[in-house]
This record gives sequence, structure tokens and C-alpha cells, in this order.
Amino acid sequence: MVAGCASKFHQISDALWERIEPLLPNYKPSCNGGRPRLPLRDVVTGIFYVLRTGCQWKAMPAQFGSGSAIHAYFQEWVQAGIFEKLWREALAEYDCLQGIEWQWQSLDGAMTKAPLGGEKNREKPDRSGQTWGQAFGAHRRGWRADWRGRCRR
Repeated sequence: MVAGCASKFHQISDALWERIEPLLPNYKPSCNGGRPRLPLRDVVTGIFYVLRTGCQWKAMPAQFGSGSAIHAYFQEWVQAGIFEKLWREALAEYDCLQGIEWQWQSLDGAMTKAPLGGEKNREKPDRSGQTWGQAFGAHRRGWRADWRGRCRR
């Protein structure tokens, strides 16, 4: 288990680990050598840490392992459907314990425009003059500071 973790809140209990471990892929040691794989319990704990706290992968504590390595596991497991399996197992267990009324489901959501978002292809305002900082016409002179600190045109 991960030692020296920020708090026990981020550690996975033994009971939870026993339910998660069978759903994870089995990795065989590489015959080509190289760096050994991270312990899967540390990987799962690191993934749950990022999902709970919302921190960046590179900002996770070093006790879990390299943030980029754990993110690589996360991406691989998303592609393999590991998290969907975990979700289905959790739903089935909750259904056995509490019961889910599958006959009655609802969905709540809101689809609105951003308050100041504006239209995508709206008309542009008609501005006949040039904006500040653009080149001046032949009949106009720009502002510049006089050497005495006064402004002249």
C-alpha cells in the first residue's frame, strides 16, 4: 500500500481492493528487461487521487508513482473498458444492497446559451474609422510626446 500518503482518505481499503483487483488486466513481466511495472494498487490509488482532487497528473504526490506513468495506465484502462466494468459492478452491488428502481428513471439537464456569448455569425459593427494603434491616413498625424514632456499633434 502507498505509504506516507497525504491522508487516509486517499488510500484504498483492503475490501475495495479485493473487489477491484479481479477486474484489472494481468501484466506479465517483460523478458526484454527494463523498468518494472508499478504496483497496480498504487496505480489505482493514484488514479482515484486525481479523480477525487481534480489535480493535474503531473501534480500528484510522488508516493503513487510518476504522474505520466499513471496517466498512461489510466488511458489504457479507459480504452480497455476497465472503468465501465467497475461502474457496472458497483451498480449491480448497489442494486443488490439498496435496490435501484429500474422502471423509473429521470434525467435532468439544461441547455442554454452563454450569457454574453453572442451569435456565432452575427453582423460586425460598421466602423468607418480606424482603431487606435493602426496606421494613420495621409491627412492625419499621430500623437507623440514632445521632448519637454508636453504632447503635441
